Amino acid sequence: MSERWKYQIKTGGIWGVFMTVFNVLFDIKEIPFSEQVATANFYIRAVAYVLVGIFVLGYFTWKSKVKQQAVK
Repeated sequence: MSERWKYQIKTGGIWGVFMTVFNVLFDIKEIPFSEQVATANFYIRAVAYVLVGIFVLGYFTWKSKVKQQAVK
């Protein structure tokens, strides 16, 4: 696997998990944790956050990292 994909998976995966946890904590006063995790909507959003993190956020952060390394 190329360095780019390793970087994108690591960066985007961390962001996706963080956003999932953040959303659960944000709604925890209204909906208990066990009810949030029991719905299919939770898993759909979690997968969407991870995929967006890997393919969008990871791509743009990789490009900026490459650009910074080229300037040095």
